[in-house]
Parts: sequence; C-alpha cells; structure tokens
Amino acid sequence: MREYKVVVLGSGGVGKSCLTVQFVTGQFVEKYDPTIEDFYRKEIEVDNTPSILEILDTAGTEQFASMRDLYIKNGQGFLLVYSIINRQTFADLKPMRSQILRVKGSENVPIILVGNKNDIYDEREVSVNEGKDLAEEWGCPFFETSAKTRQNVNQVFVEIVRRMKTSNSRSGRNSGGCCVVL
Repeated sequence: MREYKVVVLGSGGVGKSCLTVQFVTGQFVEKYDPTIEDFYRKEIEVDNTPSILEILDTAGTEQFASMRDLYIKNGQGFLLVYSIINRQTFADLKPMRSQILRVKGSENVPIILVGNKNDIYDEREVSVNEGKDLAEEWGCPFFETSAKTRQNVNQVFVEIVRRMKTSNSRSGRNSGGCCVVL
C-alpha cells in the first residue's frame, strides 16, 4: 500500500488540528491546547486505490516556525490552511508557500489552499473569490471547509492524495519500490 506524507501548515488558530482530527476520527474538537506537533495515520481509498496517509499537524505559532523547514523537507503534499474570519492568516500563507518551494527546490509541489471555518460566515474577512484568485495564481486547488460541520474535509485529503500521486508519476517515481542503477 502506498504511503503519502501530508503536512498541514498555517497560522495559529486557523483550525489545522480540528480539520485533521475531524478527518481522522470523525470528531470535532471544541477546545484543545495549541499544537506543537501531532502525527496521525489513516488508511484512505482514493480512486479505488488504498493508501496510507501520514499527516503531520504542525504548530501555527511563530515560536515553532524554525521547525518548518524540517516538516517541509519530509512532506510530499501540503495543506495551507487559513481562517476565513482572519485576514492576517490568509496573508501569512504567502511566505509559507515560498518556503515550501524553496525547501523543495521546485515549483511543482502538491499544495492545496484551504479556507477553514466557513460555518462562521457572519464574521468572514476573506471572500471566496480571494481564495479562488490566490489558488489560481498558485496553480493549486482551493477548498473552503468547516471542521465543525465536516464540509469538504474528506475532499481536501482525497485531493491532496490525487495531487501527490500525479506528482510522483510526473517525477518518474513509482510505487513499486523499484530503483534504477546507473
């Protein structure tokens, strides 16, 4: 079974842990301590192919930003999460994406832009169109989610697996564990 490493990045308080826990356990966590680093594994079937996701839920606070390079180096696909009710969290993603591209040394990295907390529509600060425009600029998919209502939670993780599969096949890697000796 193919394993994929997904890293969930974003500012503190955007709902990275809530999205991840909702996906893995089907539960919405109302209150929790800020994350330093949590690791989850879940078996998922995407397009009739079973896969194992290794999900790294990262710290959003700036004091742990120095660990981000290591997370990025080990990750294969990235969910860049912001809160639709906090414009600053949207702006914070641009340098994170730049860091991913720098560490990976490629423009072709599987990334999904995720606007979370769309159940709190009356406090919205970032429009749907702003999210769509940024995703179009970056050439990546965009989803608005709600960890609370489960809206688009599974879809985000399914899509990142699809992107990682496509990226692996384009880069010449295969899932058979074969190597080439030169």
